[in-house]
Amino acid sequence: MCGIVGAIAKRNIVPVLIEGLSRLEYRGYDSAGVAILDTAKIKRVRAVGRVSELQIKASAESLSGMLGIGHTRWATHGGVTESNAHPHVSPSQASPEIAVVHNGIIENYDEQREKLKQLGYEFTSQTDTEVIAHLVHYHSQQGLELLDAVKQSVKELTGAFAISVIAVNRPDLMVCARLGCPLLIGLGESENFIASDVSAVLSVTRKVIYLEDGDVAALTTDSVTIYGKNDEVVERKIHMSDVSLASLELGPYSHFMQKEIHEQPRALTDTIEALIDDGAFRPELFGEQAEQVFKQVDSVLILAAGTSYYAGLTAKYWLESIAKIPCNVEIASEYRYRVSVPNPNQLIVTISQSGETLDTMEALKHAKSLGQELSLAICNVQESAIPRASKLIFYTRAGAEIGVASTKAFTTQLVALFVLAVTLAKQKGLLSQENEQTHLNALRQLAGSVQFALNLEPQIREWAKRFGDKEHALFLGRGIHYPIAMEGALKLKEISYIHAEAYPAGELKHGPLALVDNNMPVVVIAPNDTLLEKVKSNMQEVKARGGELFVFADADSHFKESEGVHVIRTPRHVGVLSPILHTIPVQLLAYHAALLKGTDVDKPRNLAKSVTVE
Repeated sequence: MCGIVGAIAKRNIVPVLIEGLSRLEYRGYDSAGVAILDTAKIKRVRAVGRVSELQIKASAESLSGMLGIGHTRWATHGGVTESNAHPHVSPSQASPEIAVVHNGIIENYDEQREKLKQLGYEFTSQTDTEVIAHLVHYHSQQGLELLDAVKQSVKELTGAFAISVIAVNRPDLMVCARLGCPLLIGLGESENFIASDVSAVLSVTRKVIYLEDGDVAALTTDSVTIYGKNDEVVERKIHMSDVSLASLELGPYSHFMQKEIHEQPRALTDTIEALIDDGAFRPELFGEQAEQVFKQVDSVLILAAGTSYYAGLTAKYWLESIAKIPCNVEIASEYRYRVSVPNPNQLIVTISQSGETLDTMEALKHAKSLGQELSLAICNVQESAIPRASKLIFYTRAGAEIGVASTKAFTTQLVALFVLAVTLAKQKGLLSQENEQTHLNALRQLAGSVQFALNLEPQIREWAKRFGDKEHALFLGRGIHYPIAMEGALKLKEISYIHAEAYPAGELKHGPLALVDNNMPVVVIAPNDTLLEKVKSNMQEVKARGGELFVFADADSHFKESEGVHVIRTPRHVGVLSPILHTIPVQLLAYHAALLKGTDVDKPRNLAKSVTVE
């Protein structure tokens, strides 16, 4: 959830670190800092707030050096204070010899803290990270070189971490390690870099190596040596990143969230391009082993968190109605802590935008430990941890998503899950050639329908004005559109801080109706499907209690505006893909409500983009 960047070069790397940290702001953070080795001293600058504050302080101190590490922090252990900001140092702030940055959670930090206190180390922060700095320093004092001191230290740590370490006595070396949290190495000419996200190093290199769990790496200006979990020297594949710097820029938009909402027609088209070009739903879209794997599958278990979980809930309807295959959807952080009944013929589907979501990764590991080896990752980031741990992979093509509140990643996940449902149906002999072409045509037309929905933004902006002074809202949906109501409520909560809840519309009378009054806006997802008349009845229940209704209906639905009933019509009903289309208006409503509330749309308080802690 935090961000790491580091560099070792034959030039001043402070601008590289500052720019890298600014590229990592989207991940969520509350403080930032850098530590630079300069003339045999570690100089450290930290600041609470934006990276721009850190940049001002670094410039004021004329910070310069050829070896350094930087960090953006999202608080876990300890409050949001400068003393808790990274990097952390040892043995003392006055004369530091070791500096460390760290993402993740050290679970045994209390035990390590007490041990190090007894050895005479003084702690100046409330963080779990400070134990790493002191531990590395302690082992250095016992005669170990920096690389070996880091190797020994990580053996004594329990939890998930990505770390980078520099030392006064090794101005030619940077050491890093990962276990459970993302970390990559960027390769340059006579310079090398480390980062938790490729966006942090794109301005200096596109050649990257993704470290694997248990790896420890030693970087100099001219070499990179990686040691595997058994301390053997290993080779890791070099990748050329296809992420463009342009995708990380705002362009004509006010916020990344707005940009990413409007990028959805292109993201959806890119995601289904291979399928459309081929003109058929083929198992090979999910990997070389997919056909053999799909033959064994008798049920599906989807594991995900947050927005991805709602994508999974939507997919349950498709999998059971189209492929006639039982499907369960579980919150990843809950699944691994309960007793479940394993089924070796069950397909474990994990969904994660980043591919590094720790809860989802650990849930996948748990499923595999139970003997469930049939796994599929749906992910937006190539070579991330969850795809690497999965037998099958479907990469969405959403492109870089900077806004913390997921938009285009969600709709491309839905497309991927729909393709999975249809492909499994075909594998089971349940898909006629006519139906296959019908589904292909629906996908071909999807981007155009989404663009039509985007064109409704002026109307939705007017609606949002009625939410500006509200503190609560209800979202209603039925059937396959209930998860879309849940996603709409989540978006409103995330970025506008309006408390919002979603319910199946039929549940309204079983409790939530007590909340309805003229101060509680009720947003209704009401497509022209088989449940439309039921939804209309539920709306009458709201209207009779003085509630104000905001209805997203299809162009061919017969809704009339009246006192307390506002209607926006999306394109005509697009059938089985309707949930994707109805996602667009609720995203826009949340965005414009947040603008009126004056919140930080792209970086909502307390949240982070890539959730790599439990």
